Amino acid sequence: MDETDIVLDLSGLKCPLPVLRTRKALRRLAAGRILVVTCTDPLAMIDIPNLVREEGARLDAAERHGDRLRFRIALSAKPPHS
Repeated sequence: MDETDIVLDLSGLKCPLPVLRTRKALRRLAAGRILVVTCTDPLAMIDIPNLVREEGARLDAAERHGDRLRFRIALSAKPPHS
């Protein structure tokens, strides 16, 4: 993780909150920035990659560390709805 990455800790939140808060953060993110999302909801392993595709971002990494999931998301251009 780089010191310029935006970190979003959503541990303890249940579906649909992790994906909703990740969407909100992505829509505020400037192009070229990295968002690192950590959560504990197992459904996020399906939901967040789907959200990343819908938002036109790129999923650089999806990792599981015990009960924690971590996603590294890059925004190369602003989504069309912004």
